[in-house]
Amino acid sequence: MITDIKINKPEAIVSEKQLRLFNQASDVKHTIKALEAGKAVLITAFYSNGLLLLKELELHLKKTFPNKSFQEQRAYRSEYHKLSNLILIEIVDHKLIVKKAPAIGWLEKLYAETSGFLLPFVQIQGLNSAWQWYEKGISIPVLRNKLHPYYGTYFPTRFEHLELFDNWLKRYEGTKKSAIDVGVGSGILSFQMVKHGFQKVYGTDTNPNAIVGLEEFMKDTKLSRKIMLDFAPLFGKWEKPTELIVFNPPWLPQSYNLNRIDEAIYYDENLFPDFFEAAKKKLFPEGKIVLLFSNLAQITEVTQEHPIEKELAEGGRFQLEKCLKKGVKTASDKTKRDQHWRASEEVELWVLTHK
Repeated sequence: MITDIKINKPEAIVSEKQLRLFNQASDVKHTIKALEAGKAVLITAFYSNGLLLLKELELHLKKTFPNKSFQEQRAYRSEYHKLSNLILIEIVDHKLIVKKAPAIGWLEKLYAETSGFLLPFVQIQGLNSAWQWYEKGISIPVLRNKLHPYYGTYFPTRFEHLELFDNWLKRYEGTKKSAIDVGVGSGILSFQMVKHGFQKVYGTDTNPNAIVGLEEFMKDTKLSRKIMLDFAPLFGKWEKPTELIVFNPPWLPQSYNLNRIDEAIYYDENLFPDFFEAAKKKLFPEGKIVLLFSNLAQITEVTQEHPIEKELAEGGRFQLEKCLKKGVKTASDKTKRDQHWRASEEVELWVLTHK
């Protein structure tokens, strides 16, 4: 059992200042001016008042920012982030003290030692959504049981790359004594490998919530005897070579400083060179590396460089055994984002071996 890991969570605010109060009778324009002046606002009476103020703030900023070009959208998001985080709500004894508020179990699980504090309303919304996913669970097509993602842990909302991996595992004919899952996240790839007969899977992650969440999820089940975890980058403390290294890295290059959830989506320039250099030493001579990736960065014109193709062309360490590809389903009609590019998106499964 891994202990003494500090979990990532929204920072509790303890304020001695007199805060401006907001309820359904408050003047919205004056309240937004106060936010723009850097003054915090406390939601009172009903939970819905927080939703109302956020909606009004959104409408106000859309009038202020043209929000057409990428730079304008970024400026809009930055201002919304700054001002929305000044809208606070009070928690006493791990409950929101406004009326008709949702019950959010994370308030007790994550803030057991803190009884009275404030949090930004937008953070409460995130905690509420995360609690629903955690409580109800999420069905993943390639797994028998539901996933119960821990707060602050990335989990997939589309599954084509997982289906590619599952089909590859069905045909895998190598030994199944051990595998390493780099960036274990919510544990799906590790669970798939156990399902397909791997005796031991060693998982690492730099997100403490991923490690703590998986420890809690597996507890003393059979999974806990098959999946070992380490809170560390890349291969962590696993020194022995293995038959299979699996890596589902972020699919987009980093363009700004990242928070922990973003690190599951964006990679920095050193991630792939460091991974391949370390993987060379960790893989048995007849072993395989499987990387799950996508052409997302290329088709959205974020970059033309494909880090796996670059390694194969320049690295001198590995050769390509096969690359499987699968088209991605079109976006839901309900999505608000412009995702026309998804028609040409493909997820990729790369199998590499020693040169």
